[in-house]
Amino acid sequence: MQAQVIRGHGEIDDITFEADWPEPVAGPGEVVLKVGACSLNFHDLFTLRGMPGIKLGMPLIMGIDVAGEIAALGPEVTGWKVGARVMVDPINRKLGKLLGEAQDGGLAERVKVDASQLIPLPDDVSFEAAAALPVAYGTAYRMMVARGKIAKGEKVLILGASGGVGTCCVQLAKLAGAHVVVAASSEEKLAQLKALGADDGINYKSDDFMKEIHRRYGKPKFFGGDSGMDVVVNFTGGDTWVPSLRCLRNGGRLLTCGATAGFDPKEDIRYIWTFELNIVGSNGWLPSDLDALLALVRSGKLKPVIDQKLPLQEARTAFRRLDERSVFGKVIVAP
Repeated sequence: MQAQVIRGHGEIDDITFEADWPEPVAGPGEVVLKVGACSLNFHDLFTLRGMPGIKLGMPLIMGIDVAGEIAALGPEVTGWKVGARVMVDPINRKLGKLLGEAQDGGLAERVKVDASQLIPLPDDVSFEAAAALPVAYGTAYRMMVARGKIAKGEKVLILGASGGVGTCCVQLAKLAGAHVVVAASSEEKLAQLKALGADDGINYKSDDFMKEIHRRYGKPKFFGGDSGMDVVVNFTGGDTWVPSLRCLRNGGRLLTCGATAGFDPKEDIRYIWTFELNIVGSNGWLPSDLDALLALVRSGKLKPVIDQKLPLQEARTAFRRLDERSVFGKVIVAP
């Protein structure tokens, strides 16, 4: 089969297209899928370049998010048929392994997963839309709904709003009835985010987002008042961390599910105690979160934002666009 393979940690140019890679064989309790679509995530870049304390087996096929059709059933698999359309929960919860990291993923024509990871995919949801959901949208749903409890009338600032997680956060916040402020790197992205439902936008390349929040929504006060943001969504970390704290009103919430710009930012805990802030972490998703997302997509209330679909042979191009942060929403790779 065709596959994109890495033989060690490195850079995008080290991803190798293989035209005749061995096909996976389903073992007990496993199925082999014909890949319909695979979406990329920043986690794939972390896998490619290596993460502190995490050792991976090589060679490896990356690609965490997958949707497709069942091509073969292994022994002991019941309740599924060849040809069934499915979305994959990327976490093998029996073994605690992540697809595309601890085992070969979806950047190939075929992928092997445990049958327990399969979620039925209705005919009215495309493979591309389904592949966009688990990591980015599942993470966003858990952060915004299950953990963050975004409520009607709240003022919510979303940093990194133009990516996969961010575009879902915008939609979920609007569905909750919040006033949504987004930060993005260009006027074009801000226009796209407003078309998605954002009420206000800040170009962080030309303006200091913290100063703009203070100017537009007031500087937070020590005791009460409605100045500042009720919620800041920050999964970038790095230099944005302390300014995010300074945007929050008394008793406000900072939601985080990642650190794409640095996991060890400078901290200033004075703002945490002075304004009695709540920092809420969110990690991953549950199968029930994915079920809820599929229901929202089918109802038309949520639309996975897909920037571009590229053929498997052009996976390097997809990775470069992701690395350059030029993607609005998700980039899809498909055989």
